[in-house]
Amino acid sequence: MTKHSPLWAPMRLGNTDLQNRVALAPMTRVSASEDGHPTDRMGTYYEGYARGGFGLLITEGIYPDTRHSQGYLFQPGIATQEQAASWATVVERVHKAGSRIFAQLMHAGSQSQGNRFVGSSIGPSAIAPKGEQLAFYRGEGAYPVPSAITREQLAEVKDGFVSAALRAQEAGFDGIEIHGANGYLLDQFLTDYLNERTDEYGGSVENRVRFPAEVTRAVREAVGPDMTVGIRISQGKVSDNEHKWAGGAEDARVIFETLAATGIDFVHTTEYRAAAPAFGDSGPSLAALAKQHTGLPVIANGNLDDPDAATALLQDGTADVVALGKAALANRDWPRRVRNGVGLAELDGSIFAPVADVKDWELELPA
Repeated sequence: MTKHSPLWAPMRLGNTDLQNRVALAPMTRVSASEDGHPTDRMGTYYEGYARGGFGLLITEGIYPDTRHSQGYLFQPGIATQEQAASWATVVERVHKAGSRIFAQLMHAGSQSQGNRFVGSSIGPSAIAPKGEQLAFYRGEGAYPVPSAITREQLAEVKDGFVSAALRAQEAGFDGIEIHGANGYLLDQFLTDYLNERTDEYGGSVENRVRFPAEVTRAVREAVGPDMTVGIRISQGKVSDNEHKWAGGAEDARVIFETLAATGIDFVHTTEYRAAAPAFGDSGPSLAALAKQHTGLPVIANGNLDDPDAATALLQDGTADVVALGKAALANRDWPRRVRNGVGLAELDGSIFAPVADVKDWELELPA
């Protein structure tokens, strides 16, 4: 038994059997066709991680509708049957290489910086995100002020998530991850300074978590019990890395308990450091709080490049699966390398320059 053996233990996540506890974290790679179809190049990219030994792959954020959900130009969608058919080819390649794959459904909300369907954005309130758009995702300048989302649009957004989840199910995906993190629409509802609504979706944390929970419950009910469904949660955002929930641990309790009650199978937490205290200089991590308040399997992401750190998170019961982002970009066969005692490569920063797309040198498939 090696010191990293917890990483290789199989598990059942919802109704998905995983060969190990190492997942590919979702990462925006803006490499789809202009009309949102995943390409053969993307298929090779995901197949490479499957062949490299990752037990679970979580896709980059996929936009679910043809209205306000798209966040980036050349982002893949699953808003049409044609887009879903293109994803079916990617899913088949991943399955043949021995891994499972979840579709991450993402509505950008006010954090959109490129949408081919509309020239405006929506958010909980007419408040722009902090910071500026990201050049390596083809953005420029400050985020525009969104329109406050109407009740009719709330229903449209929820229906968009549901329809996209059903298309993902038809395309053969093993599960759905709802993107409720990183400053995108559902996270905007959770964020006090972006959500100044005075109806039942704003104000208290119980109200601010209401819409993310409604979306999650609707997706859970639509795809049925045989498909794995979870949600990704964070405090930090693309445009505000330092953000913390104003109510601290009590906010965490309400958010996680409310989401768990929707019937989901897992929670995926992402922080700058997965094992760091969620609030202040001491105390439990966000992943630990998710485990405590949901009792569900937890996927943890954030600076787990070191196999010892990843293993420790599994050993102490904080997480059930570790998700790797930059470490995976540097080592598409990270699981195989660690299992065989092979050294890990350092990340080449040019992978994000000038655009954070799939580079040709990323596409060599592991043997």
